[in-house]
Amino acid sequence: MGNCFGVSRKSASEIAPADVLKKYPAVKLYGNPNSVTTYYIRCALFYKPVTVNFVPSDTHQSPAVEYKSDSVTGSVDSVLRYLDLKFPEPKLLTGSIGGWYDETTPYVVWLVILQHRSMMWHLERMGRWAEDLAARGGKARGDPAMGTPRMEVRKFARGYSQLLELMLEHAQMEERVVFQILEKADRGLSKAANEEHARDLPMMNGIKEDIKSIGVLDSGHPAYQDALCNLSTRLKTLKEHSKKHFEEEEKNLLPLMEATELSKAQQDKVLDQCLDVMHGTHSHLFRFFMEGLLPPDAMHYLDMLSRCSDQNRVSTMLRLIIDKAV
Repeated sequence: MGNCFGVSRKSASEIAPADVLKKYPAVKLYGNPNSVTTYYIRCALFYKPVTVNFVPSDTHQSPAVEYKSDSVTGSVDSVLRYLDLKFPEPKLLTGSIGGWYDETTPYVVWLVILQHRSMMWHLERMGRWAEDLAARGGKARGDPAMGTPRMEVRKFARGYSQLLELMLEHAQMEERVVFQILEKADRGLSKAANEEHARDLPMMNGIKEDIKSIGVLDSGHPAYQDALCNLSTRLKTLKEHSKKHFEEEEKNLLPLMEATELSKAQQDKVLDQCLDVMHGTHSHLFRFFMEGLLPPDAMHYLDMLSRCSDQNRVSTMLRLIIDKAV
């Protein structure tokens, strides 16, 4: 996402007074505060350059958006179309409305692909950060908001720990849910993918230990610079392995899910199973995960979640985003 939920990515030194004082158009949103649909629209509005005034209302059967003399209500797609019309950038919808996947593509395939995109965004971000740390070698400060070199390494460690948990849960979800479906259809289909998961696990855990070691080193010690360079190299390797693995899955393995001929009810059940396995991703890591998606992809992911049987669970996930953003 990069510009996710209206959070500025600029450092304190880059924010000009005009940015701080800039006023955005005011939009009112009326809706049931506990409705999944209301949460969905509130999340969508975070991407737009607007100031949102949310008015809780139990009288509205569906969320209503008011902007100037306009009042729009109805389906989620109709509201998103209106927002894209009035505030074109960034786009929330691409292609045909509600048609980002065709009728024959199992929902879980797109769930996996969108998770791949988020993980790659975070891997690339951590890789650039590691390169910057290695280039500075503890001798120069980066973003003032990061604090001292040791403080920055702690922030880096927290970010990588979140990414590691996301990647491990994703692998478990594939192994316990997605691959099991394919194995029932044709035993041995997911053997190579399982082997790649096992191959990369020691590297992923090793990077976490490397970061811990850097955290206790003196930033002026020669070993500090060597450790940062090694960290940057290992992260680059992990990113390359992950990119290749994701591409191979999406090209060779996931298309076979269509041949399993899952019914709509079975597909919905599979989505529930995915959420059960990826509990951390869809609770305390949900905002972190969503930051890795571009706005249209984020809306697509919310589309998938809206199909889950436990709507209270979905409301709780979306509330995590809302509460941290306001």
